[in-house]
Amino acid sequence: MRRRGVTVLLGALVTTLLSIGVLAAPIPYVVLGPGPTVDTLGTSDGTEVIQVTGRETSTSAGQLRLTTVGVQPEVKLVSAIAGWFSDDEAVVPRELIYPPGQTEQQIEQRNADDFAASQTSAETAALRELGYPVQVTVKTVAADGPSAAVLQPGDVLTSVDGQPLQTAGGLTEAIRGKPAGTVFTVGYQRGGTPGTATVTSQDRDGRPRIGVEIEQKQPHPFQLKIDLEDIGGPSAGLMFALGIIDKLQPEDLTGGRIVAGTGTIDDAGRVGPIGGIAQKLVGAKQAGAKVFLVPADNCAEALRNPQPGLPLLKVATLDDALDALATLRAGGEPPRC
Repeated sequence: MRRRGVTVLLGALVTTLLSIGVLAAPIPYVVLGPGPTVDTLGTSDGTEVIQVTGRETSTSAGQLRLTTVGVQPEVKLVSAIAGWFSDDEAVVPRELIYPPGQTEQQIEQRNADDFAASQTSAETAALRELGYPVQVTVKTVAADGPSAAVLQPGDVLTSVDGQPLQTAGGLTEAIRGKPAGTVFTVGYQRGGTPGTATVTSQDRDGRPRIGVEIEQKQPHPFQLKIDLEDIGGPSAGLMFALGIIDKLQPEDLTGGRIVAGTGTIDDAGRVGPIGGIAQKLVGAKQAGAKVFLVPADNCAEALRNPQPGLPLLKVATLDDALDALATLRAGGEPPRC
């Protein structure tokens, strides 16, 4: 009996040690959880997030908080099990976050590039909303291209086939949206004088082109800078754009509330979907948010992961977000997911 008891104890000890080894072994998954939130109207590490030079800015009684997702890149089985049973975390295959063939450093660099691009688009969209239009200017004209005889460097392109041209991307979309050989009527300003040019697109490198290199300008009599580190990806674009508008106009967009949200944004103010909406909702709730701005394409997922007392406001454009906040300030009910 005594010998059998010792055998059982030793067996249990070995089993426990083996179990600990298994639980401590890394697995090909990552854990996603709520990341930090940042008030775009406030400061981060003692520095203003949105900085304006050369113009007075207004202050807000509320907050406009961007939301993030925290990623635990090295996961052991015990952490994955805890994540699977957590309401606030998600366990996903590692390759969804870190695609094969790319290092973590490469992924981080791509996220940093996306973050910088989101700031640029946020500035463009916000300034357009504030009355500073984009100028699509011809930088160079290919000598052997279809625009050689009709467009010149310095021309400001204003329309394509009668449709106003609001961003440089709009020109690209218009030309590539029709096959090579299409005839376009391009409106322009040259030295303040309006004109039109008839241009037939050509196939160059497998894509329709009109033989011009363009650049996007947006003159405004002040300087803007977004200063925020240790955050990557494009999903803060919407909240940056709202923060810029709030600072540059007298009206307080928040109405004194803590407003959280997420969403990519392009130069035209279109809001796009993001990842990690469930974790961002948790982070927003923890930060005291009273409403959450949800990209329209994320609404279904957001509704599957609601946070009590956190209304989900559906937005597809920057104008939608501004309208929703205006409705809230007026005591109304903006569209929800």
